[in-house]
Amino acid sequence: MTVAVYPGSFDPVTNGHVDIALRAARLFEKLIVAVYDLPAKRLLFDTNERLDLFRRAVEEIPNIEVVAYTGLTVAYAKDQGATVIVRGLRASSDFEYEFEMAMMNRKLEPDVDVLCMMTRLEYQFLSASLLKEVSQLGGEVSSLVPKHVEAALEEKLRGNGPKEE
Repeated sequence: MTVAVYPGSFDPVTNGHVDIALRAARLFEKLIVAVYDLPAKRLLFDTNERLDLFRRAVEEIPNIEVVAYTGLTVAYAKDQGATVIVRGLRASSDFEYEFEMAMMNRKLEPDVDVLCMMTRLEYQFLSASLLKEVSQLGGEVSSLVPKHVEAALEEKLRGNGPKEE
């Protein structure tokens, strides 16, 4: 069985992330969406929330599993029996970072390849950071995220959820 890992912080999952996951799931017998538990950045959603949001986005796809992980991505991939790490590329600026990471991963685990998939044109500009900023400022993001993610953003960023007393 060919197993691939699609890692990221996914804070939150966007339609661009979902697009890459769906396309990768067609290429591999099993795709593990690996949600990084402790990224070195400030998160809006905790790990359990990020897992739930991504799981709900791909729940109809039987060969996608969404799990949390820590540590080196390439070591996690190897431990899972994966031979491929899937990465999405939006623009040329992504390429330089992903190239360096792929070369380091190749040095650490020569049997794990990196497959970079180009993001669809309509999502080329989209990043989770930009999405959160636009949403926080009241901008329209409904075409950029699944409906349940839009609702979660609304609740987190605009305080439309339950109030603490």
